[in-house]
Amino acid sequence: MGIMTKILGGGGNRSVDDYVELEMDDFAEASTGAGMQVHIAEIGDQSDVIPIKDAVYDGDLVIADITRHSTSDRTVEHIIDELRQVAEEVDGDIVQKGDDQLVVVPTGVSISRQKLS
Repeated sequence: MGIMTKILGGGGNRSVDDYVELEMDDFAEASTGAGMQVHIAEIGDQSDVIPIKDAVYDGDLVIADITRHSTSDRTVEHIIDELRQVAEEVDGDIVQKGDDQLVVVPTGVSISRQKLS
């Protein structure tokens, strides 16, 4: 049994000729208006929080590098509190991964606290 027969479910009413082969350009055009994007950010100071907040308000996911700050630094505590407030406002989620990353997600997305095994 060929792969298309498996995909088509064996003996349905469709044949391979009923499907259109898509080019990668078709996906690129379709994805330009796609919903959520993933952004990578570095937080060096308080002003770096503004584009992160904007991205989360726009429905995007942000992974932010906070290695320039120690976790006991008051600045990073203030930044985390500010981003936590944004996550709550949009009904999203926020988690700190280790000492060096924050992940902030928008409405409808939650972050699992369990590692995949």
